[in-house]
Amino acid sequence: MTGLLPEGFHDRLPPTADAASRLEAEVLRVARGYGYEQVDPPLAEFADSLAGRLKAGRMEQAVRFVDPVSQRTLAIRPDITAQVGRIAATRMGHHPRPVRLSYAGAVLKLRASELRPERAMRQIGAELVGLDSVAAAREVAAVAVEALQAAGIEKLAIDFTLPDLLSVLAGDTLSPDALTQLAERLDAKDAGGVAAIDSRFLSLIEAAGPFDTAMARLREFDSEGLLASRLDGLAEIAASVHPHAALTLDPTERHGFEYQSWLGFSLFAGGVRNEIGRGGSYMVLREDGGEEPAVGFSLYVDPVLDAGLGVIKRERLFLPYGTDAKTARALRAQGWVTVAALTEDDTPERQLCTHVLGDLGPEAV
Repeated sequence: MTGLLPEGFHDRLPPTADAASRLEAEVLRVARGYGYEQVDPPLAEFADSLAGRLKAGRMEQAVRFVDPVSQRTLAIRPDITAQVGRIAATRMGHHPRPVRLSYAGAVLKLRASELRPERAMRQIGAELVGLDSVAAAREVAAVAVEALQAAGIEKLAIDFTLPDLLSVLAGDTLSPDALTQLAERLDAKDAGGVAAIDSRFLSLIEAAGPFDTAMARLREFDSEGLLASRLDGLAEIAASVHPHAALTLDPTERHGFEYQSWLGFSLFAGGVRNEIGRGGSYMVLREDGGEEPAVGFSLYVDPVLDAGLGVIKRERLFLPYGTDAKTARALRAQGWVTVAALTEDDTPERQLCTHVLGDLGPEAV
């Protein structure tokens, strides 16, 4: 087959490609309205530099090759967030904090997963570098929800998590290995495995579900108030996006949130089986070797479009052969997509048009 593509790659055709462009434009427009200015990092950079900023083993997903110019190993980005952090720490290191940045671009993964078979994807997002406070997280969550709504994505849901919850609660009562195993068992909702490590944390399995119910259970569990400030902050963030999104809480969810600090969240849309984006707080590596806090979100275009969301009704106006350019220009100024007949025997049906220009103006076909 001459049109065969590698596994995990695909062409995006009309009208889906148009929907992807519109989704991207709407997300960036909303982010820009909040002060997030767009950056455009390169598709590839030096592998050692990228590896120093990618966390949670994501460098294992990077496609690498030798640069014929520098003779150094380059890596194609599997994620753009780390590159935005690099820009904030280097090129924009002098900028007063927090610095607000948005982005959109292609990412490439070495291997696909069963849940997400694509290896080449479009990633869109916004990052606030220099602050990870409740106010910063509240703003980022609001940008994500408003941007998706502006793009026509409805029935949004947000699932919150608290990535450092276990380390705060356990303190030094568990060894690092036991803490890691406990986190894995809680993430898997394995009651037997949790009980075998430390039965104190069994009730955390039940502290998951609809946001208000889960929060009540979590506050009840936190009898010593170790999580009080985090829970109060989380409640404030949740209130800022309600009722624009359905809210749930899974405080021990860890998969995909390995590099987040105190807050993480997943974004879902009605009709889409898997998440369409993720966000939360994390740390950015500075040039002096230290770290600074940040909070942001990333959206993935493909699962949204695969579910048929974000695709607007296709309306194309057929202009009969000989229609003058001035008339066509006026119609486009009104918002019409005009398709001109280039031969006398051309038809609206052949050009997939929904309307045709008649004597009294546009008419439905």
